[in-house]
Amino acid sequence: MKPAPRLITALALLALLALTAIWVPFFETAWKLAAALLLMLALWDFLGLRAISSPAVTRELRTSIPVGVWSKVSLKLINESDHLLVMRVHDHHPGDFQSEGLPCHLNLPANRQATVYYRLLPTRRGDGRFHGVDLLLLSPLALWNQKRFIDLSAEVRVFPNFREIAHYALLATDNHLSQMGVRRRQRRGEGSDFHQLREYRTGDALRQIDWKASSRYRRLISKEYQDERDQQLVFMLDCGRHMRHQDEDGAHLDHALNAMLLLSYVADRQGDAVGFLSFGGMSRWQPPMKGGQVVRRLLDRTYDLDSSLQAADYLAAAHQLMPLQRRRSLVVILTNTRNEETGDLLKAVALLSRRHLVVIADLREQSLDRAVDQPVRDLSSALLFQGVVDYLSLRRQAHETLRHRGALIIDSEPRQLPVKLVNTYLDVKGSGRL
Repeated sequence: MKPAPRLITALALLALLALTAIWVPFFETAWKLAAALLLMLALWDFLGLRAISSPAVTRELRTSIPVGVWSKVSLKLINESDHLLVMRVHDHHPGDFQSEGLPCHLNLPANRQATVYYRLLPTRRGDGRFHGVDLLLLSPLALWNQKRFIDLSAEVRVFPNFREIAHYALLATDNHLSQMGVRRRQRRGEGSDFHQLREYRTGDALRQIDWKASSRYRRLISKEYQDERDQQLVFMLDCGRHMRHQDEDGAHLDHALNAMLLLSYVADRQGDAVGFLSFGGMSRWQPPMKGGQVVRRLLDRTYDLDSSLQAADYLAAAHQLMPLQRRRSLVVILTNTRNEETGDLLKAVALLSRRHLVVIADLREQSLDRAVDQPVRDLSSALLFQGVVDYLSLRRQAHETLRHRGALIIDSEPRQLPVKLVNTYLDVKGSGRL
């Protein structure tokens, strides 16, 4: 319980009256009466505030919210007392969330209820915890205020921005892939897995004609093929220190997760099973699975993954994956490499390639491309330009070495990764290499 501004002002005026009474004795009686009156009012107001019961409070918030998107939170307050409640409300949301609309000021009449709203912006994925609600109640005469804590613990899960993923997912269909830059080079009917028989169409290859069926129906019948289904896709997700790098659109690990979820959606529509192994600090294994809940299951398993300060050990991760995934699969390594790590990565690719087809999606910092594009104006910019050019040259040499070992390489800025990754997957499916 603390004095409110009104009581502090009254005490200041009383002190001024007391000083005046020193030189003007006439004011001494007035000062004593005023002091007695203020004391009685303050005591009555103090006891009145203590007698007022706290309102009931409930919080409404979705249990799963996206990172980087404002989400609305509502607090419902019910005044079950016979007094007007004048209060300030503050919710103890997770400390690393940004908020708008707090604290809320509210006048709640007796036996009434009201709802206040504010917004939260999660800045990272993972679990967030709400501890409770602070109420700062004002006494009936506004002489005192009292802070009361309402225990209202709750947890919220912060997922990757699935609105952005859903946008990609809506485009990731046979009719809309081209809108996001995904190429479908293969014509319908030219896959490797038999799909159905149909009437001959102009442009069909002679090898597609089923001569027995044509003889039986007395018209040309073609065989229609589709990409082979029931294959397996396994992601190796680097959670090491290089994935902590922040570009304008977020951390590299977040971009890698978004690309992984999009490709999982596409692969599920192609009839393939999807799994993942995280390494480089947080080790987590999800065996390949199929079905309409693939993306949701992967979200549940990856939303709290975070990058560590450890270096990614590619060879150790490859040794871990080999006994876990015995069936031949398309293994996609989502990472951010450095030139000094090429040797370890080469050994991992050599091991994985004994059974699997390996794709390395190597994220590249946007600052590198900006440094190359900027004009050279002085010695400092010239040295920066030459250093970046040398670094990128060594990076291309490392990628070429990995290609010679049988790996497919995607060298991409984070924002371009989802499209490039889906294109590579579809190329692999169409070529029948898997």
